[in-house]
Amino acid sequence: MPQSSPGAAIARHHHITLCTGDAQEDYDFHTKLLGFKSVKKTLLYDGTVPIYHLYYGNDHGTESSLVTCFPMGRNGPKARPGSGQIARMLLSAPPGSLDYWRQRLQQHGIDVTDTERVGERCLDFRHPCGIEYSIVAVAGDDREPHTRGPVPADMMLRGTHSICVSVRDLDLMDEFMQLGWGGRRVADDTAYARYAVGEGVSGALVDFISEPQRKQGSWTLAGGAIHHMAFQVGTHAEQNALKANLEALGFTDTSDVKDRGYFDSIYVRTPSGALFEATVSHQPSFACDEPPDRLGMEVMVSPQFRASRDELVAQLGALRD
Repeated sequence: MPQSSPGAAIARHHHITLCTGDAQEDYDFHTKLLGFKSVKKTLLYDGTVPIYHLYYGNDHGTESSLVTCFPMGRNGPKARPGSGQIARMLLSAPPGSLDYWRQRLQQHGIDVTDTERVGERCLDFRHPCGIEYSIVAVAGDDREPHTRGPVPADMMLRGTHSICVSVRDLDLMDEFMQLGWGGRRVADDTAYARYAVGEGVSGALVDFISEPQRKQGSWTLAGGAIHHMAFQVGTHAEQNALKANLEALGFTDTSDVKDRGYFDSIYVRTPSGALFEATVSHQPSFACDEPPDRLGMEVMVSPQFRASRDELVAQLGALRD
């Protein structure tokens, strides 16, 4: 894609958002087992039903270190896994750390499978709610890890590596990635195709798996599925140009800009069915309502719930560190 194209503004991942199950189970899985920092505890900005929105990442909540979750256990709906969804999240770990992670996961009762995709060794496992994860050993990933958690910093996950989207047919998504999203097709492996955005390093990759016989998965907010993938753009001008270009290509189901408290986002339903987001971070982002040394310690409620914060937190249940 020409550098002058609006899609070239897609720099890397910003965060990935999952719909999980029980809130405490999710919190323990990400902070105590995987070792991420609790960066922010807040509530979903959409709708009128209170749902936790939990952010996990490195010490500062840097873009592409972030995994965010809507624990849906209290609300009941269950997702149907299938085509048209982000089927798997891949996390980056330092070279030589896979044995450590295999042992750590197994010691916590997590089943682990050794696999290889797109030339990379992977450890496959599942979140307790069923969402598929992989850890990949990545050389040269210099992103800062969480340094004060239960996992030693030299073994700690660096952030997202790639995502894997299940599609019935790749042709229309290939067009979207190259014309609309700044993607470059950089690898093919049997049923897999890999695209790179930005600098094309870990945290800037998107994989697709062609599964023509797989039934359509659900798109609603429901436990057990990845809801969307957010990508970082630098400025609102770039975000606006991206939106205009997507609409000019015919992707008129691109949302208006939505203020998410710590960043501004537009969303587009891609031809694959997977939901992508283009995000401009606020400054100072997560430190706008909490001191940097207290990130993730208190529940910071979204605007529509501010007047009833204490009641809602009691209703949702306090999270135990």
